Amino acid sequence: MNASEIRSLSSKQLDAKLLELKDELFKLRFQQAINQLDNPMRISAVKKDIARVKTVQRELELHGADS
Repeated sequence: MNASEIRSLSSKQLDAKLLELKDELFKLRFQQAINQLDNPMRISAVKKDIARVKTVQRELELHGADS
């Protein structure tokens, strides 16, 4: 997911996306713990997506939704 795609979402959609990504990260870590993870690079991709969402949320918090 690109930063431009994330910036086009509303604040409620960002919250929902963040919860979805955190849930996916939890499931991936669980799969890794029991040695059933197919693509270990997916964990880092999900972490980066979480960071992107949090960055956009912080930008909205600092600059306001109208900017």
